[in-house]
Amino acid sequence: MNEAQPTVQHVDVFRVPCSGPGDLRGVQALIDTGALVPAHIVAVMGKTEGNGCVNDHTRDFAATSWCHFLGPHLGCSPAQVAERVALVMSGGTEGVLSPHFTVFTRSRVPAPGHTDKRLVVGIAHTGDFLPEELGRAAQITATATATRAAMTDAGITDPADVHFVQVKCPLLTAAKVQAALTRGVQPVTQDAYESMGFSRGASALGVAVALGEVSADAATDAAVLSDWSLFSARASASAGIELEHNVVIVLGEAASAASPIRIGHTVMQDAVDAISVRRLLHEHFDIDPDSPALAQQQVTVLAKAEASPSGRVRGERHTMLNDSDINATRHARAAVGGVLASVVGHTALYVSGGAEHQGPAGGGPLAALVRVPTAGAHHG
Repeated sequence: MNEAQPTVQHVDVFRVPCSGPGDLRGVQALIDTGALVPAHIVAVMGKTEGNGCVNDHTRDFAATSWCHFLGPHLGCSPAQVAERVALVMSGGTEGVLSPHFTVFTRSRVPAPGHTDKRLVVGIAHTGDFLPEELGRAAQITATATATRAAMTDAGITDPADVHFVQVKCPLLTAAKVQAALTRGVQPVTQDAYESMGFSRGASALGVAVALGEVSADAATDAAVLSDWSLFSARASASAGIELEHNVVIVLGEAASAASPIRIGHTVMQDAVDAISVRRLLHEHFDIDPDSPALAQQQVTVLAKAEASPSGRVRGERHTMLNDSDINATRHARAAVGGVLASVVGHTALYVSGGAEHQGPAGGGPLAALVRVPTAGAHHG
């Protein structure tokens, strides 16, 4: 009797438009045609049209909608869906950004017989955090551990093969702050909005430690939102009110994977750094950004956006940090979204605001996922 044929990961990516955070009709249509198998869904990254701030409940609405939608398909409760599928919802589609969901599926298939590197994905969760642990070493350490676990889940052993790590992390509310104070402990801040930055920053440093970009000794409480020389070139962290733990999605490449998609990353040095994006497309994927091939092969772009803390972009003053009407992260998403859309030619882009310790100050990590030409039709 022949031995079982070895199997490898097959990851596919579906970019699905939506009319609102609870609109999953496009997902259902893909399921109805057989293009999307619910049991194969491993992660969903959504861009919802809220303000992306503390009170953006479109993220919770979207995540809850996915849990109730997938429950019957997976034969489990909505709460169990959240344990099986990594759901990351990022609020804010300012400017030309279009609300959408990016759905990652994963299955095992016979080895394709090539040694080329292709997309793989892994997920992991931390435990719930106490309010006083957010933005501090406990969150850094737990995120580093979860990132390593997600790498293992993806089948990645070399950190160099990791191209993007998406983290969804919690924030502080007035109730959480009061609960900590009642127990006689001080949270890292008592300001709910400021806590988003601390949570994102600590999560990003956790990724940096896991990938060997920052030493564990350097990633201290004091370094969070203070030492901007410490950052990850591949971390993307989004804070929200809808969870108490960190969700980690690792996207990378592995030799011999059967996926029809490749992934590569770069770092935008500032909000208008289109050159780095064009260079990534040309050098990593051998695609001329001005060629029609880009539209045919493009799957999606994942990026972080940041308002430069210096108050300047390439020497010129900006006012994003001084606007009392519109938060700086919203300005940044709109600016970066416009720049990226002008390069890749579409607006269904995952652009997340607030890049603390995610790329250099004022810049941010970016990953592109591109369908291999021989893989057949593009799932758009």
